[in-house]
Amino acid sequence: MSRGSQFAGVTVAIITPIRNGEVDYDELNRLVDWHIEQGTDGLAPCGTTGESPTLSHEEHERVIESVIQRARGRLKVMPGTGSNSTREAIRLTKFARRAGADGALVVGPYYNKPTQEGYFHHFASIADAVDIPLVLYNIPGRTGSNINPETIARIAEKVPTLVAVKEATGQLDQASQLAVLTDLTILSGDDSLTLPIMSVGGEGVVSVVGNIVPRDMQSLVKAFAAGKVAEAQKWHRKLFPLCRDMLGVATNPIPVKYAMHLLGKGTGELRLPLYPLDSHGEERVRVTLQQYGLLA
Repeated sequence: MSRGSQFAGVTVAIITPIRNGEVDYDELNRLVDWHIEQGTDGLAPCGTTGESPTLSHEEHERVIESVIQRARGRLKVMPGTGSNSTREAIRLTKFARRAGADGALVVGPYYNKPTQEGYFHHFASIADAVDIPLVLYNIPGRTGSNINPETIARIAEKVPTLVAVKEATGQLDQASQLAVLTDLTILSGDDSLTLPIMSVGGEGVVSVVGNIVPRDMQSLVKAFAAGKVAEAQKWHRKLFPLCRDMLGVATNPIPVKYAMHLLGKGTGELRLPLYPLDSHGEERVRVTLQQYGLLA
């Protein structure tokens, strides 16, 4: 059994609802309740999809605390606590632990592009400072550099509290190498690659489209985990256009927030520098939802 099996399944990278420029905590609570009703395994507030780069420190902490308090143990919560400053990542991760988080999703430092040695000491320092299960989030397209599988394996050997990896390199070979080198739970960081990554040893996904169709993502993951490959492939083919357009029309979370607004969840409002879709993008999202059967 992998060491982070408690995070297997579908964790939704929940949006941060905004209304008139401020975080809409009432809508956030409604979304948490809805995910509990839908059977979502876990929530990851304050990640990429949660617009963490535009949240103040106070807002970041309050969103984490709000989701944990609303969940009340009914699903797992692993908030994003990463930073390009190791000290800040430690501070946020300590806060998440005090607030009662089940784990912390820690993205590789962005913009400053550490060396592999820097990555190793960054995650080792967080683990030394905070006793909480850590999920390493590797997304080179956002951070500017890759955390190599060998480095992750070295971190895993040194850090027993590192239990899982959110693998968002878009490279199946990297997921395969992680499966060879470690006993970490591998979670897809790209909805469209959930089935391929599970086929080489992954155990679930941290999902964007789960903000819209969490039960369908659950159906895919559960089908494959139960050995029902054909059923999982069927779900993959159904979900693929939705996965593609929620990430391909514009930068995440712009499309998914607009889609949720069309479906009656939140205002779709963003914070600059994220900017709403143009009419072409809106139409593409609307057509995708219609074709999926979510809009008339």
